This record gives sequence, C-alpha cells and structure tokens, in this order.
Amino acid sequence: MKKTAIIGGGAAGMACAVHLARAGENVVVFERGARLGRKLSATGNGQGNVTNTAMSEAHFFTDDREKLAFALKRFGARETVEFLQSMGGIFLPDARGRVYPAGRQASAVTDLFRRELERLGVGICLGAQVKELSYDGKFRLDRAEPHMSFDAVVLCAGGRAAPAFGTDGSAYALAQRFGHTVTPLSPALVRLKCDPARVRGLKGIRIDGSMRVLRGGKEIFAGRGDVLFTENGVSGDLVFRASSFVKAGDSLEIDMLPDVSEERLKQVVAEHGLLCVVPNGIGRAIERLPEERRAAAIKRFTLPVTGDCGFGEAQVTKGGIPLGETDEDLGSRFRRGLFFAGEILNVDGECGGYNLQWAFTSAFLAAEGVLKC
Repeated sequence: MKKTAIIGGGAAGMACAVHLARAGENVVVFERGARLGRKLSATGNGQGNVTNTAMSEAHFFTDDREKLAFALKRFGARETVEFLQSMGGIFLPDARGRVYPAGRQASAVTDLFRRELERLGVGICLGAQVKELSYDGKFRLDRAEPHMSFDAVVLCAGGRAAPAFGTDGSAYALAQRFGHTVTPLSPALVRLKCDPARVRGLKGIRIDGSMRVLRGGKEIFAGRGDVLFTENGVSGDLVFRASSFVKAGDSLEIDMLPDVSEERLKQVVAEHGLLCVVPNGIGRAIERLPEERRAAAIKRFTLPVTGDCGFGEAQVTKGGIPLGETDEDLGSRFRRGLFFAGEILNVDGECGGYNLQWAFTSAFLAAEGVLKC
C-alpha cells in the first residue's frame, strides 16, 4: 500500500482522495484553510453547478487540446454524475444542460465529500499550508510530521483566482522546484469594467441578450446569455464566458433584443416609445438619444472595456502548469510520483460547470496515475 499526500482540499483534492481511498490506498489531505471545499460550496451561485451535459474540449482553453479531449473521454459528465451519486444525492440537468444537485445547494455537495472521506478514514490536516516539498527517495512536506514520508503527491492547491478561499498562487512554486514552468496567468470568469458614466443608472438590470466582443473592429467572440449591469461595468453568465477573450481596449456590442429586428424596433419605438420594450432604467438612458438613434442603440449598445475586476473576483485562473509537462495520467514528466489535478494546471473552462468537470476529470486521472506508479 502506497502512502499519498494530497495538497489542497478543494473539489479536485477531495475527489482524488475518495478515488484513492476506495482503492485501498493510504491518503492524507493537507488543506491550508479551516474547512475542506470552501470554494466548491460557493460554486454555481451557491447552487452547485457540477458539470454540463454538453461536455467537450471545445468549452475549454489549454495548451494541449488533444490530451484534454482524451481526458474527458476517460472521465466526462456521465462519469462525474455517477461518481457523485455513488456518495449520495440526486443530480439533474437544467434546460441548458447545467447539472445541479436536486436540492440546489453547493454546500451539500461539499458535505457529501466530507462524509465520504470520514467514512473511508482519510487523514485530514486542516490549517496546513504546504510551503516546502522535497524528494530524497520519498516525498517530504514541511507541514507533515517529521517522520512522515510519501510515495506520491497530488498537487491540487488551485490557482490565483478567488484568494478569499485560500488560492493565492503560491502552490505553483512547489511544482517549479521540480522543473515545471507556469504559463502567464490572468483572471477568467470575471466581471468586466467600463467607464462608470456609460452604465450610470443601470446597476442591477439584467437582460437576456447577445453580445459581440470587438477588437479593432474585428469580432473575437459572440454569444447569447445573461448580461447584468453593475456600478462600473457588466457581469452575468454571458460576460463571464466572454471574459476569457477580452482585453482592455476592446468593445462590447450588446444586442438587448436579439429576437426582434431593428426595423420592427424602429416602428414600435417611433409609434409607442420604450415602455415594455426595454427595462425602464435602460429606457431612460436611451431616451436621451435622438429618436432616430434609439433602435440602433438597443441593438448595438456599445461599451468600451477598461479592464476586469482581477483575481479577487475571478472564479478561475487562466494559465498554469502546462498539460504538455504531464503524462496521460497528469503525472510530472520531471519527477515520478508527482501528479497534478484541478486549476493549478493550464486548463480553464467556460461558465456552466466546465471548471468543476475539469476538477473531477483531473482528480480521476491523477488517482489512476498514483495507482499505477
């Protein structure tokens, strides 16, 4: 029986621990926070969007799409739902394919993991941030008891996003000591900023619209979904998806009524005004324009992007340890017995359960690798 240290007690770390413990392995989880799964408990606006039925590599960003596609074939959405339901609960998709626990509580998903880890007798070390990782024939952690050594380590301590949950990017250094590199990091699934004057009076208004991202007049993203106006920019599902593509200086072009033609809109606005056409707050802003420009403004509401809200508000990290530096089981190409799972790797997904799917996929692969080594 091998002894494995899992560094990070988030979704990937807990899932990997369950897989290994079920296979009879001796596992210890080291979590820097006071509780396991804090970020998991907040996912999906607290409702627990764990995966998506429309699962493919097309919904992700990475340096090795072929390896990612192979990984998702080995452990995809179906396997994730089966794995979660093996611990208890019922998980169901909504009309957009987003899979949630039937009770719509993300914290309950975390509780499933905690209960299963306790049942399996997995060792849990809380308040234990690992700052040093070395190898002298065995792996040694600075936060472990002096006599403790490990045959394998799974590094799943997250990226830089959401530091309130204890993910500040410091864990990359543990991998770099073994020769790994880290691609440039940036926030993803994050609110976008613009000139506050352009959205004044619109805070809290949510629309189901379509949006294009333009750079130098060229479209680099297009999609449809929720757009939520904030005090200094925009948020919402569609904006989060677009944020992976956007840079300061780009422009957002929002169509607030994608199912209505501009010609019909012109006629209605000219004859009856904006009541029951757009939300009143938007209507007041549009009414400041000459009548002949109002329909166009609704169909092409333009916001220049000044930046994003940074890692502090981002849901995930873009960038990380390249997949190309790992084998098919996400084992290090530089140190046998070292594995990776979750956000620490250079894989990030669109909004809608894709990032948690990667956590569960990579946790399974890493566990399989540990069992083989």
